[in-house]
Amino acid sequence: MQRSVFFISDSTGITAETIGNSILAQFEGVQFEKHRLPFIDTPQKAENAALRIKTRYAQSGHRPIVVNTMADPALCEIVATSGALMLDVFAPFIGPLEDELSTRHSGAVNRSHGLVDSAKYEARINATNYALSHDDGMAVDYAQADLILVGVSRSGKTPTCLYMALHYGICAANYPLTEEDLDKLELPARLRTNKHRLFGLTIEAQRLAQIREERRPGSRYATLKQCRWELEQAERLMRQASIPYLNTTHVSIEEIASKILDQFGIEKTMY
Repeated sequence: MQRSVFFISDSTGITAETIGNSILAQFEGVQFEKHRLPFIDTPQKAENAALRIKTRYAQSGHRPIVVNTMADPALCEIVATSGALMLDVFAPFIGPLEDELSTRHSGAVNRSHGLVDSAKYEARINATNYALSHDDGMAVDYAQADLILVGVSRSGKTPTCLYMALHYGICAANYPLTEEDLDKLELPARLRTNKHRLFGLTIEAQRLAQIREERRPGSRYATLKQCRWELEQAERLMRQASIPYLNTTHVSIEEIASKILDQFGIEKTMY
């Protein structure tokens, strides 16, 4: 079975897509054809969205699903003329909050991602620059680092550092464990002095070999034998040095980041 899903928002659509995907993941037997329609903030845009959804309905013969985070009820009503199943993410919360806060919600569009805290924004940009300059051990000035990710090459360190920087303003460096480090089963001196900041990432050997083969086809670096040896040595080194670590094979970057922040007791919020 395949169903069309539209994530509709008067802003970026990130909230609708994130919550919607979390809900859809509960229905394993269904294939979802997903569409994101951001910045639906005028009646004309809402009418265009409704027409697109209605057209898909006619083409597929199956009622589309709309995951909606538009704040303006009038825009929601226009989209609803498409005949789709409307899932309003905000609806269950607005009423109880209005009662609790003794005030009415504004219904203003572009609010969830539109308010920019300049200090937080600057912190995120600075953290991103830090992650890029301290990627793969290129720079080793760890005085500003909130944490340092260690692991073998291609185990997920770089995307995790960038995610934490962009979303939370975390200054995260990463250091690839080299064959020399793994042969000696010893952390480099620069890491030993920052041991309290270290967190390890590992991955299943088969998956690592696939990733490396895409990067360097036919190389010793990508062989399953080499991957197994590096991972076994890396995990042995992490256990020996009492470094907490996580297997990233079946874990999303969002979950990896959350587990790392929880490990370090960092409670920064996204917005």
